[in-house]
Amino acid sequence: MDQAFLDLLIEGLPELEPGRPSDAAALKYANYYGIDFSRHVEQHLGKVHADGFDLAVQLWRPSRPKGTLVILHGYYDHMGLYRHLIRWALGHKLAVLAFDLPGHGLSSGDRASIDCFLRYQKALDGVLQSAVDWNLPGPWHFLGQSTGGAILIDRLLHGEMPTETGENILMAPLVRPRQWGMSQMSLKLLGGFIQQLGRRFTDNSNDPDFLAFIRERDPLQAQILPVAWVQALEKWIPRIESAAPASHRPLIIQGQADGTVDWQHNIKVLQEKFDAPELLYLPKARHHLANEGKALRKEYLDWLSDKLGY
Repeated sequence: MDQAFLDLLIEGLPELEPGRPSDAAALKYANYYGIDFSRHVEQHLGKVHADGFDLAVQLWRPSRPKGTLVILHGYYDHMGLYRHLIRWALGHKLAVLAFDLPGHGLSSGDRASIDCFLRYQKALDGVLQSAVDWNLPGPWHFLGQSTGGAILIDRLLHGEMPTETGENILMAPLVRPRQWGMSQMSLKLLGGFIQQLGRRFTDNSNDPDFLAFIRERDPLQAQILPVAWVQALEKWIPRIESAAPASHRPLIIQGQADGTVDWQHNIKVLQEKFDAPELLYLPKARHHLANEGKALRKEYLDWLSDKLGY
């Protein structure tokens, strides 16, 4: 899939109106990423305006859904990479709602950048406000991977959840990244002279096909690390670590071979902030749980199916 096609797709994205059939371009995009489930469910791709951004939003709705799963993707990700979770949810007769964060995937914004993490909350607000008119059934389960988990953590500690919220699922959630102290020192050394660094790909999954795909065949992968995003993270971390505890009890899935986030510190913080969250540790799993190897995915998805009662 070439960049010219994606540029035309982005330029022509209509307002998201469930009921409008997906066009050929939308289905070509979905097929490339393995998220074309249109033979079995209603599937719609469009955009929602929020906080000055055009956010690409996608909806999958089976007949007579039993609830809704909202997916919040991780940094550098986009909703096209979440086929395993979408397939699992549809198999349980859940509608699925996903969107690309600002600066990611098909959404507008400086690539892989943000000037304040609270803008992610405004993006989520915009999508949820639009979803009121889409007649998606409760309970509404929320799932956040990595930075998506950070967005969900912030919402649970500082915001309001829909009245029909079910489970809140945090997968390898971000509070602090690994070696955060070194990153802060590097920020200070860089000062205001460098605005971006080259991205360094890591082996964040045990699935070699996924690693090869994002490195070689995914045109939606940003190749830079904007300093502005790291500065926004630096301002956001104290907001979470100083927050008052909340009564929510999220489900947390954490790989113990995760080299991306400081998971030992993060889990301790989350245990202090939430009311006895339920934890599933996966000793061999790395960071990108949404695209881990098949056996590891099955282990945590079976656990989630039991917790959600499906």
